[in-house]
Amino acid sequence: MKAPRYTLEAVKAAFLNLLPSGHAWNKEEGSNEDALAAAIAPTIQRTLVSAATMIENTFIPTTTTLLPEWEWSLGLPDPCQGTDPTFEARRAQARARFVDSGGQSIAHYIQFARDLGYTITVDEFMPGTDPRDGITRGAEAEFLWRVNASNANSIFFRAGTSVAGDRLLSFGDRVLECELNRIKPAHTQLIFAYT
Repeated sequence: MKAPRYTLEAVKAAFLNLLPSGHAWNKEEGSNEDALAAAIAPTIQRTLVSAATMIENTFIPTTTTLLPEWEWSLGLPDPCQGTDPTFEARRAQARARFVDSGGQSIAHYIQFARDLGYTITVDEFMPGTDPRDGITRGAEAEFLWRVNASNANSIFFRAGTSVAGDRLLSFGDRVLECELNRIKPAHTQLIFAYT
């Protein structure tokens, strides 16, 4: 959460200054009005901080407090993240789902993985003997494709973006596999290779 721009004393003084003037409105230290201002000032201060962060919370890449609303509107969380995803992984998944325009090209899958935070390459297979590996494949090979990813696709805890309770390091291969299997053509089969 952002640091408050105004101190509690400044908020209290502003509240007291907005009250009507006159003998019925005692604004001196220890008066009922002073006690009321002291009780209300923390709530006003939190509201001011919330208002100051509203714009950054309306965009997925910078949101903190509105991430649950973004997730709800995108059908998240889902089993792809597992039981205990980090805050940064949740935000990356929401961002990837939001900007995904659909498609079935290799470039689309590479971009979708990049939005999730992964760098991948894709290999397609054709029936016959593959000159790359010398393996002979049958007719079903045209429905098979391989996603090559690096084990370096780790999510690290980052001060300022991660939140308390997040793991210091997590490996997100489960997320990549689940998300790509979710959007792949139904008649194809994915193989994942990690280097």
